[in-house]
Amino acid sequence: MTEAAIEEENKAIAKEYKNLLKISYRILSDDDKKLIRSAFDVAVDAHKEQRRKSGEAYIFHPIAVAKIVASEIGLDATSIAAALLHDVVEDTSYTLADIEQMFGETVARIVDGLTKISNMPYEGDVSLQAENFRKMLLTLNEDIRVIIIKIADRLHNMQTMESMPAHKQVKIASETLYIYAPMAHRIGLYNIKTELEDLSLKYTEPEIYNDIHSKIKESKEEQDAYIKAFSKTIEDSLNSEKLNYEIKGRPKSIYSIRRKMNAQNVTFDEVYDKFAVRIIYKSDKENEKFLAWKIYSIVTDHFRPNPVRLRDWISSPKSTGYEALHITVMGPKGKWVEVQIRSERMNEIAEKGFAAHYKYKNKDSDDGGLDVWLNKLQETLENQDISAIDFVEEFKLNLYAKEIFVFTPKGDLYSLPKGASALDFAFHVHTEVGMHTRGTKVNGKLVPLSHRLNSGDQVEILTSNNAKPTNNWLDYAQTGRARSKIKSSLKEERKEIANDGKEILKRKLKSQKINFDDKTIHELIVYFKLKTSLDLFYRVGSGIIDNKQLKEFATSRSNAFVSFFKNKMRKPSNPEEVNKDEITEKYDQLVFGKDEQKLDYKMAICCNPIPGDDVFGFLTVNDGIKVHKQNCPNAVQLHGNYNYRIMPAKWVDSTQRDFKAELIITGIDTIGLVNEVTREISSNLNINMRGVHFDSNDGVFTGKIVVVVKNKNILDNLVQNIKKINGIDKVSRV
Repeated sequence: MTEAAIEEENKAIAKEYKNLLKISYRILSDDDKKLIRSAFDVAVDAHKEQRRKSGEAYIFHPIAVAKIVASEIGLDATSIAAALLHDVVEDTSYTLADIEQMFGETVARIVDGLTKISNMPYEGDVSLQAENFRKMLLTLNEDIRVIIIKIADRLHNMQTMESMPAHKQVKIASETLYIYAPMAHRIGLYNIKTELEDLSLKYTEPEIYNDIHSKIKESKEEQDAYIKAFSKTIEDSLNSEKLNYEIKGRPKSIYSIRRKMNAQNVTFDEVYDKFAVRIIYKSDKENEKFLAWKIYSIVTDHFRPNPVRLRDWISSPKSTGYEALHITVMGPKGKWVEVQIRSERMNEIAEKGFAAHYKYKNKDSDDGGLDVWLNKLQETLENQDISAIDFVEEFKLNLYAKEIFVFTPKGDLYSLPKGASALDFAFHVHTEVGMHTRGTKVNGKLVPLSHRLNSGDQVEILTSNNAKPTNNWLDYAQTGRARSKIKSSLKEERKEIANDGKEILKRKLKSQKINFDDKTIHELIVYFKLKTSLDLFYRVGSGIIDNKQLKEFATSRSNAFVSFFKNKMRKPSNPEEVNKDEITEKYDQLVFGKDEQKLDYKMAICCNPIPGDDVFGFLTVNDGIKVHKQNCPNAVQLHGNYNYRIMPAKWVDSTQRDFKAELIITGIDTIGLVNEVTREISSNLNINMRGVHFDSNDGVFTGKIVVVVKNKNILDNLVQNIKKINGIDKVSRV
């Protein structure tokens, strides 16, 4: 570069620095300015030899990140300094010890967290990305500002990606949608989340992005005119109440319009709510709620409201801290319009997220649920039994879910994701309550554990020390917290059964005069086509592998072990055979309907589902049941036109599946006999009793009991034990 160009660049850098101080969301003290100036000087020195892909001096990037942190997010001087220094330790000769010595422990801790995130590899498969996501969230426990600055860093990188190769643009954009946009949403940075999603769409689906973007530009004039007409109608009434307010129009983001077009299968023109009207008013904290409802009253005096579209986030703020009153009204020209009513404080929190709470913290101790959310997140992070992919899916499942509000019998209010079940509520109250749930009452009536809750429900949890999670609970639970706790419990139960199975196997092998050692265990795993010794012991303990099968193993071992073993260990003729075996070891059975029936079916060739896919059954005219993937290209048409022929379907692991059986019992009617029978069933941890009915006639009784068991061996053992009870004459299975 020429001297003139260098001088011009230095002027531009100085100008950006001055602009950073001017646009800060907070009033900076002299000490704040000194801290920021020192950080700026170090960053300039550290990055003096570096340039970005576009050719500009690298220092422009940390300054831009600091500007986002200062103005759009509204963090303090410490955060601005950390943003300026965020790449210094990673990319230059400066060490973390240098940063701590110059700027103190807090700045050093934030820079260290940012360096750790930057060093995480994101190349590779989904599970690696998921694990890195979990690691990144762990930094929240050190200082949430680490994540906030990282989001700002990602936003600027997304804004300046033009110089990168196309494949890198797609990779970074996909990662942004997968990790950073959800994080921005959860921390309450809605503006940044929206921009991240739009920029990601720009690189992942450029044609769609450009098409929607151009249509929004074309309709802007019409939209502005509509907002002006809407505002004019209510301005006189608002002014007469001497309210200090402004009315703004907010277009929906390109990404959200695209998502709505996909979800509703409509065109751009058919998306009716492409923008919202926002009324922002000035108020002290005490009168905010009163004025919000006054404005609501004025708006609904002029425009007819949609009663099912009222959202009161002022009385019950979202867990992100978001507060506002949302109403949908029939506006001019017969168009539905969403109106958002917010005070200036609420608007700041909506735009700046949790960072804005720091400004009001002295006046208002409410932290917008941040501490509560971090505690819940910490619980999930510490659960080592849950896989990283499950963690990400469950995190995102709860992330975008709309909220409902339900009450305990004492009137305590709890927030849950929309669609949460009574069982989810039990785990939300306390893990131990969830673990021992035996029933639930909603609004005073007994309901199934799978019952979906609605806002305003009063929920009572009935517990029992004998109650414990079953596999069916995973079908009832929707929230990540409940599902992870249920999975952990089932895993523990599986280990207990496996421990019993190990002892049983020792005895069985001893009776066959076979040594119980690693070699024999390996032979058994190969023989029964299993993966681990835990699978083997569990199947023995639960009776899936019985005496007969173990005798067959012993026979095959002594007669033709070598040829059998070679046959089992042969390589399959093609790679697809391996993949299918691996999948079907986990999902080996397809069941249909609420009762999970085994029915004949064929796979649809339009989408070729494989075991483990989310699927549904479609009852054809000539070909019986055809199984389609949920995201099959024909799914929307089939659901829309032939909904009455759709059958719910899912893949299950048959070793984990429960089966229903009916037992008919006859005998001599004596005092306490029914109690003995039910006690025998209840004492077996692998059996659930679903129904009991006894009739007595002239000293003889007949009873019908419905039980749920994992396999026939457990049921046979139960029948034998009931027969031993004094007074029982006959036990038969229907």
